[in-house]
Amino acid sequence: MFSTNDQFSKASLSGFEAALRVAQISLDSAERLVKLNLEASKQTLEENVKIAKALAESSDPQQALSQLNKLTTQSIDTAVANSRNVYEIVSSAQTELSKLAEDNLGNFNKGLITALEGAAKNAPAGSDAALNAVKTSLAAAAAAVNSFSKAAQQVAEFTDSSVKAATSATADAVKAATKRVG
Repeated sequence: MFSTNDQFSKASLSGFEAALRVAQISLDSAERLVKLNLEASKQTLEENVKIAKALAESSDPQQALSQLNKLTTQSIDTAVANSRNVYEIVSSAQTELSKLAEDNLGNFNKGLITALEGAAKNAPAGSDAALNAVKTSLAAAAAAVNSFSKAAQQVAEFTDSSVKAATSATADAVKAATKRVG
């Protein structure tokens, strides 16, 4: 015989731990994003001061334009680097949350199967077919979730490489355009 109170207790504790882990992942990611944004703001302010000084000290319009192009390229490089950092933070949080969800779903399925097996031992005669149907449905659902998780992971990997390639191509195109203008 199995104890329902113990099972509910374990499920509640597991849910509470998962909620705490989600909160921790979210707070860590938010902290990293805030730090990144503060650093980017500070860096942008410093760059704007440099631009203002350089333009104020420049007497030749051609030199001012050249200086402006150089500073624009640096600003774009900084923006690209910051966007990569934001993407990495968000991607990392998404990966951690996905893993947590998969682990919790796996544990839930194991607990449910264990509960069904316990119920099967105490079930009246003739209910084997119904319990087997439920077990088969759970196995099919678990396989579908596993398949979906793998597909989502492949999409995430493809997206990651696409974002990195697009970011790099954009930075290269801006640099090339800035060189042509300067």
